[in-house]
Amino acid sequence: MYETEANRQKESRDQIPSDVLACFAELKGVVARRTVLPWSEHCTECVWPSCYTTCDLYSAREDGRCRRFVDGMVRIDCPESLNAYLVKVTFKRWAKLWTPGNIRLRSFASALRAESRDYRIGSTLNALPLPKTIRTLATGKRYSLKKRLAYRAHADTTLPNFFMLECYNPGADAVSLSFTIRSVGEMVTIPFQKLIELAPGFHRVRIPCNEIAAIVDLHHPFNVEIIPNGEADGITLIFGLTDFVQEMPRPTANEKTGTDNTQPKIKCVIWDLDNTLWDGILIEDGAEKLRLKPGIRETLQALDERGILLSVASKNNRDEAWAVLKQMRLDELFLAPQISWGPKSEAIREIAHRLNIGLDTFLFVDDSTFERQEVASALPEVRVLDALRFEEILDLEECKVPATAESRERRKMYQVEAERQNRASGFAGDYVAFLRDCEIRINILPLADENLERVHELTQRTNQMNFSGNRYDRDKLRQVLATPWLDAYVLEVEDRFGSYGMVGFCIVDSREPLMTDLMFSCRIQSKRVEHAFLAWLIQRYRGTPGKDMWASYRKTEKNAPSGRVFADIGMEEVEIVNGVSRLVFRKDAVIPDDGVVTINAQTPAAVA
Repeated sequence: MYETEANRQKESRDQIPSDVLACFAELKGVVARRTVLPWSEHCTECVWPSCYTTCDLYSAREDGRCRRFVDGMVRIDCPESLNAYLVKVTFKRWAKLWTPGNIRLRSFASALRAESRDYRIGSTLNALPLPKTIRTLATGKRYSLKKRLAYRAHADTTLPNFFMLECYNPGADAVSLSFTIRSVGEMVTIPFQKLIELAPGFHRVRIPCNEIAAIVDLHHPFNVEIIPNGEADGITLIFGLTDFVQEMPRPTANEKTGTDNTQPKIKCVIWDLDNTLWDGILIEDGAEKLRLKPGIRETLQALDERGILLSVASKNNRDEAWAVLKQMRLDELFLAPQISWGPKSEAIREIAHRLNIGLDTFLFVDDSTFERQEVASALPEVRVLDALRFEEILDLEECKVPATAESRERRKMYQVEAERQNRASGFAGDYVAFLRDCEIRINILPLADENLERVHELTQRTNQMNFSGNRYDRDKLRQVLATPWLDAYVLEVEDRFGSYGMVGFCIVDSREPLMTDLMFSCRIQSKRVEHAFLAWLIQRYRGTPGKDMWASYRKTEKNAPSGRVFADIGMEEVEIVNGVSRLVFRKDAVIPDDGVVTINAQTPAAVA
């Protein structure tokens, strides 16, 4: 259920190719029940409502809120899709899709009625000749009601099968999305995160709910957000279903009727090992007598460059087989390998679950007629191939995809995501241990002309972790640069999984010393970045002169939870003047260090 209150735009479906429209129609008869989440446009660094007057990126919608999508959510009628419509979104800078979440499942008919009713009410409200102030109030109240209803607790404890995301990328370049589910009101809860790569064309992404539920309690209020990574300004995507779903049981081979001549592209090739990947049988011949089949290495590398994933389903002793793959220098190529004595069909199901791609995009290669028939019978949507024909794989039409810079990185993307999820789910509530394992690093830079624009944006938009409440325009930042006793620090943060970018800013009056400003993007919230930086800052300024370190803190309702960092680090409140607390860290106090974050400080004049 996409936002209708602030959008009257509709466009023709003629802009969408017929084969893509057919893809959006595939879920009818597949999805039994689904949620109806109230998606809306939001900002990744929202500081509503103060940013409406201070932020250069603010662009007013009809209801006065900030327009982060070009033309809002543009409706495209598509009766054959599960929603009966699609939504076209062109992202502006700092834009994200956001919704309050729940797993309250409705029948297909009930969900469609809710979608239609919401659209009728929103359209009627938009059409009424109301003054702008009344329209703004009415739409705001209506969305607040939808948000409260979305968070409402419900008795049904059944988990859906998947979170389903349908998306068409009409552009020429791949788009990377960050998908995040975060508990409401829990600062230290690990969020569920997944990186979704959208090559040009249609995509249907299934995210298993049991993976999400292992990290986030889906029976309590949570939020869902979808954010384009990198420079997202101007990226256009067309969304279909974006909800939790319960799928109907898949028909067996005997229940299937008709012939489907449309073969989706292969996304993963699963290989047997004995007499398939190598000549010989490990358990009979021993590892020393095995030889890689001629041409196999080149085939695997070519598939990997095309972005086609590789895995293993083999009946063998896992440790022994994996040792052979390592010796052959092939182990890095295979994702979610299943090496055991169970049925190959069960192994393939597990691989599909771990990689989160449809069974109809798999190709299984095995030398055994029995194994191929077992898989074909249990998983009729999986294509099978005799190992004798492996040299034909690269020429198969469903494997003919171009090798691009993005495709060459696809396997690594899956490996990073698997590591992140494994690390998060394996810490059993020990959040600090999880953070320490993430290897978080802060790079401290001086304020300079080359980063002034990003700092300006940061000061305009931070709220939850802005401890002074100050907003700096470009001229004020240049004044800071020109003032010799003001030390300005810019913080970049990264961890073992990737970069958070430039996310922090601080100003210190070196004469006292007094920290007048400290602010962070909420992206690093609860990662103890602020603790580590404050400890570093105190150590620097109390070191040589042997002085107390002072700080100013204007406490607000929004920054109060994050403001606990000052007490955590050992700063005492001395007085409050005009709503601003004056804090001190005494020169003889012990600076805490939990070893979570590593700091790398550059040494130009402003930092030395």
